[in-house]
Amino acid sequence: MDWAPGDRIEVRLLKVDREKLRYAADVVSDVDGHLVVRAPWAGTVARDFGFVRFEHGDVFTEHYWRDRWYSVKEVRDASGAMKGWYCDVARPPVRHAGVVEVEDLDLDLWVPAGGGAALRLDEDEFLDSGLTERDPAAAARAWEALAELERLAADRFAALG
Repeated sequence: MDWAPGDRIEVRLLKVDREKLRYAADVVSDVDGHLVVRAPWAGTVARDFGFVRFEHGDVFTEHYWRDRWYSVKEVRDASGAMKGWYCDVARPPVRHAGVVEVEDLDLDLWVPAGGGAALRLDEDEFLDSGLTERDPAAAARAWEALAELERLAADRFAALG
């Protein structure tokens, strides 16, 4: 089931036991297992992480692959200026009619647009999640995905086009 550019879908970000976030997004492309959607910042209030601030007007161009354990989200402010890339380590997405569901595995990576080192995020949450005990194979895939994201980040995700 491929979607066409301009289709409106819903993105559902899940944790093991609950829905974390739900928002509408517009399909940019859906080709060969690579889905790209665009959506405004889904938060109701600005959120300052210290290394970046997400706020009303920010636009996320999100890349999902059917066979990869991560997503890459290009973040731009309301004027179109690049802020950076927020990457989620997650199980490959599950697609339903009009919905893409992604199970977040707690490991994240922030890559600033202006240069500087990529920041690993939420390793403590990942370790506390119990995934290593519940599903050691998935935990190993998560660490591999984080390492792959760090390799892709070296050239600021130029391969994404």
